[in-house]
Order: sequence, then C-alpha cells, then structure tokens
Amino acid sequence: MAKLTKAQREWRPGMPKKRRSTKVMFASTVLLLEAFVAFFGTLVVFGLKRGEVAPGIILGVGIALSVVLVLACAVLSKPWGIGLGWGLQLLLILTGIAEPMMFIVGVLFAICWWYGIRTGMRIDREVAQRDREQAEWDATHRDEAGPETP
Repeated sequence: MAKLTKAQREWRPGMPKKRRSTKVMFASTVLLLEAFVAFFGTLVVFGLKRGEVAPGIILGVGIALSVVLVLACAVLSKPWGIGLGWGLQLLLILTGIAEPMMFIVGVLFAICWWYGIRTGMRIDREVAQRDREQAEWDATHRDEAGPETP
C-alpha cells in the first residue's frame, strides 16, 4: 500500500478541502513557461555559439536553469519561495549576455511574474474575506437553514 501524505492522514469525512493559493498557481505557471523558454533558448545558443563556447557548458548551464525553474515551483508556498522566484527572474534576464534577445524575453517574463504575484495576492485576499463572511453568515443563519439534504 502506498504511503499516505500528511493531508491524507489528517483528513476526516466532512472536512472542507483546503483552497490552493492563486498566487502560487500564477507563479508556478510563469516559472514553467520560463523553463520551456530557457530550454529552447539553450538550443538557440547551442546552435549559434557552438564554435565559441564548449557545447557541454552551453547545454549544461541551460538545462540546469530549466530544471531549477521547474523545481522552484515546489517551494513557492514557502516564505522564501517568492524571493527565489525573483532571483530566477534576474537570472533569466542575465541570460541576455549569451543571447541579447533574452534581455527582452527576461524583462517580459519579469513583468508577468510581478503581475501574477500582485494579482494572485489580491485574489487570495478577496477569497479569504469571502470565506470569513460566509462563515459568519453560516454561523448566524444556522437555525434558518433547515434540515440538510444530501
């Protein structure tokens, strides 16, 4: 039998499902898109600069960046995860040193990152406020609800 996760062990019938953060979903989407761009950018640099720089270095650095971008999605819910994401934005901008068009691509992705974080935080706040208001309403109108229907 497979090992249960902490959330699975603590679950009880009737427990509401914990909401996932919109900020984390938006940030994960941006990082995954950046991973694809980093991978294909690596192939571009490999094709253009193969004679100037060792192919192993080009492929190693590019693929490592792509893997780090994907793995960063796992830590976005940690307090330092968003800071790591900002560092990766800077790193993607700096890949413009190898291919100048990446300066533009990196800045555009940094803008997407900023917008996703900002909008995700606003949506998470609004959802939390709505949940609080719903809980208050449920508490004050419990007697009026009548019998529960399945």
